[in-house]
Amino acid sequence: MPLYAAYGSNLDPHRMMERCPHSILRTTGWLLGWRLTFGGEDLGWDGALATIVEDPLEQVFVAVYDVTEEDESTLDGWESADTGLYRKTKVRVTTMLGEQVAWAYVLDAYEGGLPSASYLGILAEAADAADAPADYVEALRNRPCRSIGH
Repeated sequence: MPLYAAYGSNLDPHRMMERCPHSILRTTGWLLGWRLTFGGEDLGWDGALATIVEDPLEQVFVAVYDVTEEDESTLDGWESADTGLYRKTKVRVTTMLGEQVAWAYVLDAYEGGLPSASYLGILAEAADAADAPADYVEALRNRPCRSIGH
């Protein structure tokens, strides 16, 4: 079964259970050499969208799920991979179970722009629900965000 590395709102196991009821959480871990960032501000309905980019000095907390074929198709719809907004890329996740190869969604747009405060709140809550370290969750909450009305 393919493995999926969730770094955004799908970090939340309850959200993933609703979206992908046949897929189970395997473990959590880190994408070493990757950075959480935002892009496609003109493509999102509420500011820039989350994505990851390679960065040798950074790391991103992820939840690793075993995803069924049926759930993968559903998830592609949720993440707009079926429209080309996001594409899949293979990543290596460092976990307590060892290294795991998984796929993650990467925004197919230029990096830049600010997410909304509500979107950052969703990401922080999802990271908290996945038991991300407190400093990681706090850093999400304190990221710069888009002003209301822009």
